[in-house]
Amino acid sequence: MNLKLKIVLLAILISGSACQSQTKSTVIQKEVSLTIKAEKVATWEGQDVFHYILDNGTMQVEMTNYGGIISRIITPDKDGKLENVVLALDNIPDYFTKNGPYLGAAVGRYANRIGTASFTLEGETFEITKNNGENTLHGGAKGFGVKVWKPEVYKTDKAVGVKMTYLSVDGEEGFPGNLETNLWMELTSNNELKLRFESTTDKKTVVNLTNHSYFNLSGITGDVRDHELQIFADAITPGGPGQIPTGEIKLIAGTPFDFQTPKNLGAQLDALGEGFDHNYVTKRANSSELKKIAIVKHPESGRIMEVFSTAPGVQLYTANGFNNFAGADGISYQSHWALCLEPEAWPDSPNKPSFPSTSLAPGEKYVHEIVYEFGVED
Repeated sequence: MNLKLKIVLLAILISGSACQSQTKSTVIQKEVSLTIKAEKVATWEGQDVFHYILDNGTMQVEMTNYGGIISRIITPDKDGKLENVVLALDNIPDYFTKNGPYLGAAVGRYANRIGTASFTLEGETFEITKNNGENTLHGGAKGFGVKVWKPEVYKTDKAVGVKMTYLSVDGEEGFPGNLETNLWMELTSNNELKLRFESTTDKKTVVNLTNHSYFNLSGITGDVRDHELQIFADAITPGGPGQIPTGEIKLIAGTPFDFQTPKNLGAQLDALGEGFDHNYVTKRANSSELKKIAIVKHPESGRIMEVFSTAPGVQLYTANGFNNFAGADGISYQSHWALCLEPEAWPDSPNKPSFPSTSLAPGEKYVHEIVYEFGVED
């Protein structure tokens, strides 16, 4: 079946007399209308912060150049009802001080964890910021998700988007090299939210970038235990103390981690006995292949999201830490009220020579593509 949403108009032509009539039906594809709106909403650290609304006539995506944050994704259900499907805050300035969970943020320089907040490159050891016990999480105390990116809106025949640029200077959070990153975030006429990260450096460094949206396809009416999840991965990288990988690649067939076929998320949570916060192995090595890595379905609303990525892994996180977190529209978010699928390199790769490399040298280009495709199923 085609998972892409289609809007159709039904034209009914009636002809004949009182004693005889004939009805014919014609289905007409509605022309897609791609628009983007931009509004300055604040100034942060001396830089302008904008709120963007991308619209393709069927769904809308809201975002901001503060932290490269996706603040809302509004999609129809099987009856055409439009609802937001990501956890959010009420307005963009709230993200300046209230976004401890990285809601919708672009995270880096290194998404996920680096053990002992240190790594070695070419014989030199770099001590980076500890912000997760003795480890580093999502780039340190002030990672990419709290930076103001330089924005530029654009429109093509098939998409509208914002290109965002951020220069992370040599030594920021302890990471080496001046790392320049471009991030394209666009909504297509086919109901795809496409992200593309590109980075270059002037000194050998490590880089691992992703988006940290929290998805709830019900329209955030409760937890996500009723969601159906499939992840195209046959292994995880199990963690030890501090959730730092042990270095093992562990096959998951027949375990509560196994989503190789579609599974009810609540049943898997019960079987595991705790929340998920694990890296799934979607590739054994780095490559540029854009691979389908996951499918999420909400049977009641009919909403479906397919996830594609070029990265070798995806972190599944089931919002385990939420406890009356004050979200948008007066809703208090609770544990398991969303799931994150964070496509990325494997955690602690800089300290695991057997893992796919996350190093980037001058003259090379880091590229990571992510696609979230939205649809409905009857």
